Amino acid sequence: MKRILVADDEARIRRLVCDFLKNAGYETVEAVDGRDAVEKFISSDSIDLVICDIMMPEADGWEVCRKIRETSSVPVLMLTARSQEFDELRSFESGADDFVTKPFSPVVLVKRVEALLKRSQAVSAGSQKDIITVNSLVIDIPAHKITLDGTTLELTIKEHNILVKLAGNIGRIYSREQLLDDIWGVDFVGDARTVDSHVARLRTKLGPWGEAHLKTVYGIGYKIE
Repeated sequence: MKRILVADDEARIRRLVCDFLKNAGYETVEAVDGRDAVEKFISSDSIDLVICDIMMPEADGWEVCRKIRETSSVPVLMLTARSQEFDELRSFESGADDFVTKPFSPVVLVKRVEALLKRSQAVSAGSQKDIITVNSLVIDIPAHKITLDGTTLELTIKEHNILVKLAGNIGRIYSREQLLDDIWGVDFVGDARTVDSHVARLRTKLGPWGEAHLKTVYGIGYKIE
């Protein structure tokens, strides 16, 4: 049974979400604030997904997400009572996988949870085999080899690493800053447009596949879908 950590300082919202998740067959762990969420995530044997409110005492949802991302790639779904673009952008920059604005439909929330878990399982299966497959694109990580429709692609190291990062986390949006930190390193001194130019060349090399699957999320970053 999948275990989901639900962090929200509003008891009514927390219990509503947990009741719907339990009815859908999930086990839930409740956290009443940001610090409680981090402590329960760290102390738990296994948390498969985190639902986290943004505006919480002790530590906000963005800080909770960043703490989780230091040690885990578990899916994180953020909740907020404000429908502001800033909240959504900052959530993705903190490493969140999805974002829901209150008030929301609990039924739809459960469907989003199901989708995130399926995506996470698919990525984990690919990682265990050291092979990532997205339609006709095949990434052989140990061999450092990427083929498309059976033809080996000639990519630079940075292009290769960007593609591995995005393809290994289907549907997850990575900001330019995240890609700079992960691919170039936190000590890199340069402009975020460096990422744009590399992604543009990568998309060209991927041809029609790149146009169909390598997506720009305007104002945020990139993803593969």
